[in-house]
Amino acid sequence: MTTTFPPATGPTASTAPSTLTAQIPGSKSLTNRALLLAAAAPGTSRVWAPLVSDDTLAFRDALTRLGVRVRATPDDEYWEITGTGRPLGDARIWCADAGTAARFLPPYAATGEGEFVFDGSAQLRARPLRPLADALTRLGARVRSDGPGSLPLTVSATGLDGGSIALDASTSSQYVTGLLIAAPLLRSPLTLVARDLVSRPYVDMTLALMRRFGATVEESADGSLTVGPGGYRPTDLVIEPDASTATYVFAAAAATGRSVRVPGLGKASLQGDLRFTDALRRLGAHVEVACDATTVTGTGRLRGGVSLDMGEISDTFMTLAAIAPLADGPVTIRGVAHARLKESDRVAAMARNLAACGIRVEEGPDRLTVHPGPPRRTTIACHRDHRIAMAFSVLGLAAPDTISLDDPGCVSKTFPGFHAEFGRLFPEYELPLCVRE
Repeated sequence: MTTTFPPATGPTASTAPSTLTAQIPGSKSLTNRALLLAAAAPGTSRVWAPLVSDDTLAFRDALTRLGVRVRATPDDEYWEITGTGRPLGDARIWCADAGTAARFLPPYAATGEGEFVFDGSAQLRARPLRPLADALTRLGARVRSDGPGSLPLTVSATGLDGGSIALDASTSSQYVTGLLIAAPLLRSPLTLVARDLVSRPYVDMTLALMRRFGATVEESADGSLTVGPGGYRPTDLVIEPDASTATYVFAAAAATGRSVRVPGLGKASLQGDLRFTDALRRLGAHVEVACDATTVTGTGRLRGGVSLDMGEISDTFMTLAAIAPLADGPVTIRGVAHARLKESDRVAAMARNLAACGIRVEEGPDRLTVHPGPPRRTTIACHRDHRIAMAFSVLGLAAPDTISLDDPGCVSKTFPGFHAEFGRLFPEYELPLCVRE
């Protein structure tokens, strides 16, 4: 991660606003990866400052059904995980809405012994699993899907051999992460080639955490990854603030001329989504990424006329799209076709909601172009998608009395305290903006 510098028109010491300090909860991506790695490491690990949200609680509960013991301190200061290595025995696992549970846990289950049935909500059942199911079958597992390559999914496991495998990763990097984390539990080395990989920073995060838990991973010049057997060792880990969640307060600072600092999220972050601040810098914000914190300061103007490839940080594109109408020219976001297969078709959902706000939007298979204009009052269709709700909350802050959400509570998937924290930082953000009309 490189430090970025203020534009020449950035705030001076005499005009810079006072800096607000945001309280951002732990990273969902880091929390769920750490939980699984700790479960696969025989012995006791502690995960400090975990995210406590719908998705992480669903993931934690799923692990307990696989025989892993998890003890939480009363204040959730840390979770203590007693890992079992490979799972043994039959189990039914409810993944709720958590895509990470549906993609990470079947490969882990396949390394053990037993019959494991995975299911989830209607929203999660609609998300594809075929590339992962096919990969597990090629590695020796017996996999049955009751739908068209989706949940419910049954894995009949007797352990997995290694070998070489090519995986279609054009729709989700989570398939790659699931197989990589399981790889040290295989009977022989696994070499994996991820074809058309999207969201590479999430795979880099996975590899960094695997190495912390003792795995041996080598990357070849052709991009293939080879993971040796040998399992994991227990490790304690402190979870960083969630960089994806931080985008909402960073965007709010850029859109309203405020200055917001997120401590604990700095140059050494494992999260690629911190690169969202580079997008804000392109739009004219002042960005400082220090060793132990990141600060974004708005300059009173958002520059348009930019085109950005956000394919590697696609969880953040909605945040940028939501404030794009406030720029002084069009903003084009490219490379996000795979975002159509998330909690909702996020490309279409953003286009329709912005259009409902009276904003001109051009939509392509993998892109959006958002034109500037004053938003008009409307109710946003959240599609039970936490990121839609939080992104449009930023627009509602910057354009008062315009935005209502039809499902404000869906933020509990990753940030149950979002509305309260937004209101603490920005007193003009009133809860009536976020209730059903």
